[in-house]
Amino acid sequence: MKLLYTTLFTLGLPFIILRLIWRGFRAPAYWQRWPERFGASPILAKKPVIWIHAVSVGEVEACRPLVKALQLEYPEHQLLITTMTPTGSARVKLLFTDSVVHCYLPYDLPFAIKRFINRTKPQFGIIMETEIWPNLLGVCHQLGIPLVLANARMSERSAKGYARFPSFTRSVLNDLSLIAAQSQDDKKRFQQLGAENKKIHAIGNLKYEINLAASLKEQASAMRNMWDNNRPVLVAASTHEGEEEMLLNAARQIRAHFADLLLIIVPRHPERFDRVAALAQKSGVKTLRRSEHKPCPSDIQVLIIDTMGELPLFYATSDVAFVGGSLVPHGGHNLLEPAILGRAVVTGPHFFNFNDITKQFLAANAAIQVDNTEELAQTIVTLLQNSQQRAQMSEAGLKLIANSQGASTRLVNLIKHNITRNGK
Repeated sequence: MKLLYTTLFTLGLPFIILRLIWRGFRAPAYWQRWPERFGASPILAKKPVIWIHAVSVGEVEACRPLVKALQLEYPEHQLLITTMTPTGSARVKLLFTDSVVHCYLPYDLPFAIKRFINRTKPQFGIIMETEIWPNLLGVCHQLGIPLVLANARMSERSAKGYARFPSFTRSVLNDLSLIAAQSQDDKKRFQQLGAENKKIHAIGNLKYEINLAASLKEQASAMRNMWDNNRPVLVAASTHEGEEEMLLNAARQIRAHFADLLLIIVPRHPERFDRVAALAQKSGVKTLRRSEHKPCPSDIQVLIIDTMGELPLFYATSDVAFVGGSLVPHGGHNLLEPAILGRAVVTGPHFFNFNDITKQFLAANAAIQVDNTEELAQTIVTLLQNSQQRAQMSEAGLKLIANSQGASTRLVNLIKHNITRNGK
């Protein structure tokens, strides 16, 4: 089965390269650093290396507490973080500056993986969430490099897909040395797919250990004072294709109650910035782009955030935060950033990528689920009219986050006792 997988992957390489070229027209960073995608990573030999793979922005954010914990526990080691996307690469550089090394993880081809391993020589590797690449896991197992699947999640839908190839899935999972699952449900699904029980531990979710700059609220307050501190602000974050139209329609309905509403849209992918701005302008609302670096006067109805790394700031400016990827069947995004800032959070029905977190927030009345544009508009109006409800949601969210932390400490302890055996 692995031979068939490798053969199909190899045959698909021309299409993968064409996709890189096509994506580069919208995000030119995809045209850069191609040798790394085939294993020509930096040569690391001066210090023992701990390698963390975080595929893109969300996973990079999630590994922040883990990076800090590893740097404290293994101060003589060099940390290498790999990603697959330019946005992930940019986030690594922004968050960690020169304290870690970054490169792209090569494609899942044996020659590229071996080249990467030979050049970086990791003592052990940590793969964030569910990046299960058969050749990567197999090569590391053959070379005696322990791999940890950290913050691991396995949704029902993903489990059904893996279950179609039971022998192959079991073999691949057992190339891992340790699986640190987010929840008992995730642990159970990994067990059902054939992972060895002794390797699986449910330790909680690293994403709960969110830590934002203390100055963020001060910056947001100053920004709101420049806008007009009394106007209501709705942030729609990490939006995807099809959602912006729904949000613009909802905003029209909300303005029947709050004529001065400011809708802030933060598209998930940089290559969509121009399209979303054009869509807002075409809808007839007065629109400003963040990259124009102009003041946002009271007649601006929609502000498009077409810059990177500023989402927390704009969450902090909001009265209500809608978390995107959830009104369309993309799977949703992380509710924790707006929640840690004390914002009332709204999500659509499609949150399967963050199922456990979102369900916990809904159960704690720290978030509200809406199913369509009309429900979104009605819910936002209700929340903007009721500051007490917003405050109660804020308190519930902060309490839930505080009670759910500690996963990074548990993960490092597991690594110490199962991977490095207390050796440094």
